[in-house]
Amino acid sequence: MPAQYICCTTQHHLGENDAGTLIQGRLADTAQALLARYGQQVQAIYLDPPFNTGKRFDMKVRIGEKGYKTGSPALQLPAYEDQWESREAYLSMMREALTLARGLLKKEGTIFLHIDSRMYAHLRLLMDDVFGESNFLNEIIWSYQSGGRARTYFPRKHDTILFYARSRSYYFNLKGVPIARNESRSNHMRRGVDEDGRSYRAITSGGKEYRYYDDDPAYPGDVWDDISHLQQKDPQRTGYDTQKPVKLLERIIRCSTQEGDLVGDLFCGSGTTAVAAAQLGRRFLCVDQSPLAIAAAGKRLCLPPLETGFSVEAPCGPDDCRVEAEVFPAISSYTVRLTGFESRAAQAAGVSGLDGVDLWSAGFVQGDVYRECVASTRSPAAPHLQTMMEMPVCAGEPCVMIVDIFGNRRFYLPKRRY
Repeated sequence: MPAQYICCTTQHHLGENDAGTLIQGRLADTAQALLARYGQQVQAIYLDPPFNTGKRFDMKVRIGEKGYKTGSPALQLPAYEDQWESREAYLSMMREALTLARGLLKKEGTIFLHIDSRMYAHLRLLMDDVFGESNFLNEIIWSYQSGGRARTYFPRKHDTILFYARSRSYYFNLKGVPIARNESRSNHMRRGVDEDGRSYRAITSGGKEYRYYDDDPAYPGDVWDDISHLQQKDPQRTGYDTQKPVKLLERIIRCSTQEGDLVGDLFCGSGTTAVAAAQLGRRFLCVDQSPLAIAAAGKRLCLPPLETGFSVEAPCGPDDCRVEAEVFPAISSYTVRLTGFESRAAQAAGVSGLDGVDLWSAGFVQGDVYRECVASTRSPAAPHLQTMMEMPVCAGEPCVMIVDIFGNRRFYLPKRRY
């Protein structure tokens, strides 16, 4: 007899702290609930929305233990579609997202909208309309060298990040984002050493000498060319298209928040905002409609060295799988085994057995809330999935959670073995 399928609306991943929440859902469907729970509580929001490219974007998913070997083929699964009936439909969606973001922000909060040349002019005017033209702070140019080389026009090698405040009493800390000094920009300056032995570069203008000490920190301007785009073999890569580097989000979060603040992302993709926030001691609220996105983000958060606590609120996958799982109760601990998994979707993709599982965990269910105790996750460092784990005895019914290769999460009550 297979394990019994049940539905849980919330998953709590146990860790040393509770870093934040991942929510799967369409913004149009979740907006009112988000405002009721988090209205005027978010310190900074980063948005990396669809760019109205007219394309479909995929995620490369590794299958089973063999999928992590060099040269092994990956399954290409649809991550999200950036296709709209019209420009007006796209801008209507963006107005709703920006209006929601404004409602979530604190009075002292700020927002960073990451876009490219396609919709820049329209979204700049839309940001002025939603946040107020007087609250514009910066047009940040993120310059990079990766990508193709055009021949019929100059290669497009930058994105734009529009930086706005919620009000004029916003928080901003430039000193929180020091950078290395660019030696090439100071070659025209005169070198010197002062009476205290400190070396400096100096330039004279209008009869006055301006000194720039070598040991003083430097800070970025509005052109960021010191953070590279993710390369194809970067260890950060999850396989999710349009993934952004953690360093980019770290700079944004450091300058706009303090430790313990809440950071929001309404198009979270593979979860880079959540990862950067957790690493910096901030909390996160991340939303995406794609189950693959929420699964990728959750996986990054529970892998070493981060291994943080967080919650996931996502629909249960369909009850169309056969799962073999059993639990062996003892006095102070339970042993849980996962011995079988079959799903129609995986079989249709040519994947069978436990190769269809990307992550599974064991814990306890109370009502419709699942509290995780132990988990096994496939990763480049540990592609093998453990099939037997021990967990402590806690309140509630023993339960297992499975996240399949499509990002769907399901919950099952294992058979008890006495």
